[in-house]
Amino acid sequence: MAHTKPETSEVQLNGTPELMDLLHIDVETDAVDPKPGREDLPCSRNVLRKQRHWEKQVAAKKSRRKEEKLRRKMNRELESGTGTEHQFTKRVMKAITKERLAEARSTGLKLCVDLSMTDCMSDKEISRLAGQLRRLYGSNKKVTRPFHLFLTDLREDSRLYRECVRMNDGFLNYTMDITDESCLDLFPPESVIYLTPDAEEALESVDADKVYVLGGLVDESIQKKLSLSRAGELSVRTARLPIDEYMVKKDNVKNFHSKILAVNQVFDILLTFCDTGSWKEALQMWFPPGKGYVVAGSDSPPPPTTETHRVE
Repeated sequence: MAHTKPETSEVQLNGTPELMDLLHIDVETDAVDPKPGREDLPCSRNVLRKQRHWEKQVAAKKSRRKEEKLRRKMNRELESGTGTEHQFTKRVMKAITKERLAEARSTGLKLCVDLSMTDCMSDKEISRLAGQLRRLYGSNKKVTRPFHLFLTDLREDSRLYRECVRMNDGFLNYTMDITDESCLDLFPPESVIYLTPDAEEALESVDADKVYVLGGLVDESIQKKLSLSRAGELSVRTARLPIDEYMVKKDNVKNFHSKILAVNQVFDILLTFCDTGSWKEALQMWFPPGKGYVVAGSDSPPPPTTETHRVE
């Protein structure tokens, strides 16, 4: 027994350096390079870009599946009579609308409302423009394939921003992009088409690789070519609605004829064209009768609309 303790102690002491060596080796083995992957950084960025693109595709497919699932559920319950049509449709359609608007942010056609010209507008004109933006968003919510909407050059300290918050319930929760940046800060100039009634070129189609810009300007004094001047400042392509190609002047008591529309009226025409593929049908449905134009070959004027004041 007297020799056992020293031997045990000696073994423990003799083994300590070896254990320490092993621990030292483990620490060195597990040491982390403070600058990992520097040589692979360009590759990593490319992989991340592809990953984000793949995630968008997956999200869009998931959204479409969810929308289709809601539709099937709605049809089943309506056919079985398990609930009232009004209550069920309102609940389900709200969910479907939300899904469509979310999907449009990754796959929808792009449209900007350029709000850089509001400083020259009166308070009354600002209020009217806020109402037009509400109607524009309302129209986008109703369609099967909504646009991805952008309100550009909209500062939080501007009169228009405050008026939109005051007039439009839920404005801050609108499913659209609201930014103080210009459309050219968001998109390359070659992809932008500025829609103005004074452009020479008529818009023939609405393409997924283009970004369409509407001038957000209510001008009761009818200053000429304001939106065209703005497009010139941006050095982007311009186009107009094909009014001359599909409509003719109609005699009226005031002999008044105007091609200047509210932003929500232009947007409604674009939505209907995208849905039907027919400019004639879109103009017939949404061009205000008080502007003094009718669709060529039409015996009856288009239905009245709520927005009839002049807008550049």
